[in-house]
Amino acid sequence: MNVKVTRQAVLGLFIVAGLYVGVWAYFAPQHWYETFPGFGRNWLPQLGPYNQHLAKDAGATYMALAVLSAITLRYVRSDPMVRTTGAVWLTFNVLHLVYHMQHLHMYGTTDQVLNVAVLSAQVLLATLLLLPLSPDTP
Repeated sequence: MNVKVTRQAVLGLFIVAGLYVGVWAYFAPQHWYETFPGFGRNWLPQLGPYNQHLAKDAGATYMALAVLSAITLRYVRSDPMVRTTGAVWLTFNVLHLVYHMQHLHMYGTTDQVLNVAVLSAQVLLATLLLLPLSPDTP
């Protein structure tokens, strides 16, 4: 496995995910709340009432994570930088997964499976950023 390429791919995915959620939640918080994750699904109304402040804070957090990931992509050969970013994403994603696992009963089967699959994948991807770069990697 080429750790550098893996890092680039994971960081790229996190940049896209962070911007997708972040820009949408921050600049169109009501729409985001009513229709996230898109694609004909809606996962947020079941979890409680709309709160613009919290929606915009979630958007700002995701955009900040995207910025961190973009900066890290620039320094993809720096173990401390990449591993720190991985630890940040891992912390966020584990806590996010735990919350959703506790609230799966609010969803139908398809949305339960999608929640677990997507959030678990994000945990696994963040874990890949913790792998050290081989000293002889160009």
